[in-house]
Amino acid sequence: MPKIKIIFSDFEVLAELNQTESAKKIFSLLPISSQANLWGEEIYFEIPLKAGLEKDAREEVEIGELGYWREGNAFCIFFGPTPVSRGEKPRAYSKVNIIGKLLELPKDKLKSVQSGAKIKIEQAEKEK
Repeated sequence: MPKIKIIFSDFEVLAELNQTESAKKIFSLLPISSQANLWGEEIYFEIPLKAGLEKDAREEVEIGELGYWREGNAFCIFFGPTPVSRGEKPRAYSKVNIIGKLLELPKDKLKSVQSGAKIKIEQAEKEK
């Protein structure tokens, strides 16, 4: 599974993409730079991809999962409840394609990200 780095101004997080079509397309577009938007404990940001919903798209996601939100052409990082959650699990505004997961969960650092912060996603170094 391809690994990516999600880079913020003062930290970075390693993640792994799955084998869905959306994830493969995103990986092929890297590096991508954007600006953070916040929605509860979700960070999302626009990326240059227009893709449809995949058959396993869903609204309720797991903590640490990554999604592609079609309506906003956005890459989403879910790390806790959102305004429409029904409990502690994150819930997307509408269905998202699940594209991967964080390999680490620095929740305090993710909570510190401000709206408008610069974000860059790039392919991770190949493991030696």
